[in-house]
Amino acid sequence: MQEPTGPKPMLKQINTASFKPAPLGVDPASILAVIPALNEERHIEACIRSLMQGSPILRLVPLVVADGGSTDGTADIVKRLTAEFPNLRLMKNPKKLQSAAMNFAAGTFGGSNTRWLVRCDAHSIYPQNFILHVAEALQQTGAASVVIPMDAVGETCFEKANAWVVDTLLGSGGSAHRGGRRSHFVDHGHHAGFDIAWFRQIGGYDETFSHNEDAEYDHRLGLAGGKVWLDADIRIEYVPRGSVRALARQYFNYGKGRARNLRKHKGRLKLRQAVPIFALAGSIFGLLAGISFWPALALPLGYLSILAGASAAIAIGRKSLCGLYSGLAAGTMHMAWAAGYCWESVAGKD
Repeated sequence: MQEPTGPKPMLKQINTASFKPAPLGVDPASILAVIPALNEERHIEACIRSLMQGSPILRLVPLVVADGGSTDGTADIVKRLTAEFPNLRLMKNPKKLQSAAMNFAAGTFGGSNTRWLVRCDAHSIYPQNFILHVAEALQQTGAASVVIPMDAVGETCFEKANAWVVDTLLGSGGSAHRGGRRSHFVDHGHHAGFDIAWFRQIGGYDETFSHNEDAEYDHRLGLAGGKVWLDADIRIEYVPRGSVRALARQYFNYGKGRARNLRKHKGRLKLRQAVPIFALAGSIFGLLAGISFWPALALPLGYLSILAGASAAIAIGRKSLCGLYSGLAAGTMHMAWAAGYCWESVAGKD
């Protein structure tokens, strides 16, 4: 058989020394795992293979790739892997969005025996038995959903710098699911699994959200009385964006999504979410006022000095010149998120 052409999947060696043992008492027929995907030929094979590492019963768990119309080799790679993994399915997601992918997959493949819905990210590398551990956590805690910490990793210089800064206070503002080490109930986190009865009860994801659909879901879940469990023992690695342009687009959309979420539910920004807006506003004000009053330039220069200091500290701490990109990555996140939030707040409509 001829080998498929195109970019090779990003395959990583995972340290298995700290993995939890395979869970007992989890019926594979009660689980449905879903990977929303769109143009993920670089990552999709590594993601699928990592999800299938561990207990043999993983190959009895339905694993659905919901493809939103990829124009690269994503669908061909998944089709090829179905010969190796008979439980793997490829589903078309005509609405393209991750929120729609999860809703469609749950409605199409979630049967009367399905109790647990597991969400997987095509950009992530998963530890052994991840799907089973998420189902086990849902079963043992009685939570309506389980969220997990994400540990960013990178291959290129910019990806590494992005990964090194995103899980810090400067990068994520101390979000619980960014590098968290304590398991506890939280308001929100990176979605890993759902009690499908709760998922159906509150209507799944809001498909009008292209971003921030997870936080919007968690808000409605909390109003309905459902609890969210952060399991710090189930961790994933994910690959952050590899260019300034891609990172800016991602965080601009994140900012828009947060503004839509707060407008829909009449909520307020947390302090850590407001800081990037202050940084953007202060920088713009300082640049404009500095034309006639030069001391005002202290605002943007002060912000740049913080980013430069972070770059130097990370480069020294990591013993890598790649760390010098960390300030650029953090600044891109801040400015793009704030711009997206302000844009949606002024021009957006529901």
